[in-house]
Amino acid sequence: MHGLVGESPVQDAKREAILKHARTAFVTEGYAATRMEPIAREAGVSTATLYALFSGKAELYSAVIDAAGDDFARRMAHVRAIEGDAREALTSFAEAYADFMGDVFVRSIFRLVVAERPRFQAVASGLFEKGQAAIGATLIDTLKRLSEAGQIKPLEHPSWAAGQLVGMIEHPVFFVSLVTGEEIRIRRTRKQIVDDAVETFLARYGT
Repeated sequence: MHGLVGESPVQDAKREAILKHARTAFVTEGYAATRMEPIAREAGVSTATLYALFSGKAELYSAVIDAAGDDFARRMAHVRAIEGDAREALTSFAEAYADFMGDVFVRSIFRLVVAERPRFQAVASGLFEKGQAAIGATLIDTLKRLSEAGQIKPLEHPSWAAGQLVGMIEHPVFFVSLVTGEEIRIRRTRKQIVDDAVETFLARYGT
């Protein structure tokens, strides 16, 4: 996340350091248990500097999630389907999406956002909307292209088809660990999950 307009490079560096250590604190300790003073100490700034940049813990939390959303958007920009036939295009998308959703950091941020949603509904909605815009639109456009080229069946609701594909990936690589904890491991490899999802999708929508 870039610094605010008018901030000096030094202030920007301090802001980034604060956000980095605040993110770790929020993820490991939760919002309620996180304290501002240790964050300032870990970031190498005074408490006064921290409060000069962030008026309080709520503003700092919002900034942390906003910065994580920016990071997600940069990473999700690489989730693209290559040109090619339906199997090649969908597999390339599914592999990139599975890698993103299977990242421990991504899950830790989502776990934090879900836990604090009652207190920060707008923050949670903003993160969700960024994900929809970055990934949902990419897959829907790919499905429309494949449908127009006759490589998959005509789609009355491309968004429904997109949801079915990502759902087959999200459940094993994201939601299982999100709900049960990082110590739970599914038996299928990520490649098997991707191959199964694409095969199932093409069995329904392939020509």
